[in-house]
Amino acid sequence: MHTTGSVTHEVTNQAPPLTGHDVADDPVLLEGVRREGAAWHLPELHRFGRYAGSEEAQHRADQANRHEPELRTHDRYGHRVDEVEFHPAYHALMDASVSAGLAGAAWADERTGAHVARAAGFMVATTVEPGHLCPVSMTYAVVPALRHAPDLAKTYEPLLTSRVYDPGLRTPAGKRGLLAGMGMTEKQGGTDVRANTTTATEQGDGTWLLRGHKWFTSAPMNDLFLVLAQAPGGLSCFLVPRVLPDGSRNTFRIQRLKDKLGNRSNASSEPEFDATVAWLVGDEGKGVRTIIEMVTMTRLDCVLGSAAGTRAALVQAAHHARHRSVFGAKLIDQPLMRNVLADLALESEAATTLALRLAGAADRARRDDPGERAFLRLATAVGKYWVCKRQPAAVAEALECLGGNGYDEASGMPRLYREAPLNGIWEGSGNVNALDMLRALAREPESLEAFRAEIEAASGADRRLDTAWRELQSRLTLTEDAELRARRVIERAALVLQASLLVRHAPTPVADAFCASRLAGDRGLAFGTLAPGTDFDGVLGRIPG
Repeated sequence: MHTTGSVTHEVTNQAPPLTGHDVADDPVLLEGVRREGAAWHLPELHRFGRYAGSEEAQHRADQANRHEPELRTHDRYGHRVDEVEFHPAYHALMDASVSAGLAGAAWADERTGAHVARAAGFMVATTVEPGHLCPVSMTYAVVPALRHAPDLAKTYEPLLTSRVYDPGLRTPAGKRGLLAGMGMTEKQGGTDVRANTTTATEQGDGTWLLRGHKWFTSAPMNDLFLVLAQAPGGLSCFLVPRVLPDGSRNTFRIQRLKDKLGNRSNASSEPEFDATVAWLVGDEGKGVRTIIEMVTMTRLDCVLGSAAGTRAALVQAAHHARHRSVFGAKLIDQPLMRNVLADLALESEAATTLALRLAGAADRARRDDPGERAFLRLATAVGKYWVCKRQPAAVAEALECLGGNGYDEASGMPRLYREAPLNGIWEGSGNVNALDMLRALAREPESLEAFRAEIEAASGADRRLDTAWRELQSRLTLTEDAELRARRVIERAALVLQASLLVRHAPTPVADAFCASRLAGDRGLAFGTLAPGTDFDGVLGRIPG
């Protein structure tokens, strides 16, 4: 009997591509947006979600990472240009995200919940491609810091809050929209920015000249940068434009681009300053205090990004399990796989709910709510530590659900995996955030009171939560060996905070399983070790798809 070779290439038992869906059609995300005051944004969020789930958007993400940024230090004639060239797919991603208001637009929107709306869009965009969101995030974060220099803010803020993506190095005031970045770390020490050696010399015309070398400055083609440098009065914050008001190029010599683990679509550089023109932002000697507002907002985006990255990996794993059969049944119906996916779903829902709660606090803090501002001070450090810390483990487990298919670049899972550690490093590693928690507890007692009020809003609803909170309170105020114990304390604080939010806002199966596994310890050390009796149907029903 004659057969053709094509018979052996018949494809069966494979999941179809996860495209053509609405990424925003996620009950946890939508409930959070409504709860935090941005229900008015839902039609636009769904429109953006359909874009994010399109085959076109996913193809752009793949192309932007396969064709990485390229540094051109000189033009063909030997002139120094210090430009980075990006693939058209990157520009298309940037255009979509800036147009959706994910850069600085929320600062110009007076509607209640504007920052929550922006946070939800940021999470949706992260599921497409997180690398391009680095310049988007920094542009969002620069606005409150720049307001320490009212004259500069008056000139640049309308362009930083624009929804127009206008790439290319030109005079900032002549563009339709601007992007911003920051230059803090140096090769001799990243976290200890007070050890910076970049110097600032005041000129007689209101400008300063900088000289030094920064170690990790992302998105070097952005228009403006906030940079730390040593002035006579101490470490200070300065605004550095790539192009000066007269149209000439400012000195911004890009020594090289970093060869990073992930985040490959985004360029990260080492710029050298040599008589680089800058303007003082805030008071001389108060550079950390000035730029910390930018850092705080980018830390919020780290939480949002990690929650979204965890969610994206979970959705991919669940999609595979719904379509893949083994031993005569769908994977999604196999008890052990159900346990793994349910455990990942708990992690994801807790992360998303906390991230949106922080976004709501940020929105209300910008509207002069002192309680929310105090809560944000402590809860951002707690959320940044834990949500970002959990992302790599969750993504690795989700990748394993796809087996060998998940290890193949075509699945998109390796890109999610390489990206997973980034937010835990950017804007302060785990230790930095744990120590930041200790500083907040010691210096700002109102932040602990606000944190206490948030937890106790669920008082009496779950005995495991009540017990965990009683135990945690004594740890929060214990000063002996505080630094040595800081990771244990901040981890427990994150879990108690997440449990309080889920007890109040999530369906009973989710809250019950979270409290049992995360607070009462009724689980193993790996994902997929939830106890018998867990309402798996109730938990798994929250996964989109």
